[in-house]
Amino acid sequence: MWAPAIEDAKRNAELNGISNTLFEAGPAEQVIPRWYKEGKRADVLVVDPPRKGCDEQLLHTILKQRPERVVYVSCNPATLARDLRILEDGGYRTQEVQPVDMFPQSTHCEAVAWLQLGAKE
Repeated sequence: MWAPAIEDAKRNAELNGISNTLFEAGPAEQVIPRWYKEGKRADVLVVDPPRKGCDEQLLHTILKQRPERVVYVSCNPATLARDLRILEDGGYRTQEVQPVDMFPQSTHCEAVAWLQLGAKE
């Protein structure tokens, strides 16, 4: 299901001369904790959870791993707010939130949030 997106990401990284990336498809609440246990660290972490928001274990792993930046793609403003509160209480600062209307004439709106570790508002 995710294989085409991973292949596109790898191809885009190669086209842009970016070689220090790691792409893996799967439930973030499984992949990111496993990466942490394996000693893999991220400078930037992108999460795109389902409507229920990020799994509690994933949020705690992010707070332990402490990537410099987190990009959070959300389809649910309520769970985005809840998860941003947890990340902010853990030392991140929300720098910007950009709504993206991917479904015109509907009530659904995506949002992309950028968080920075320890940044001042």
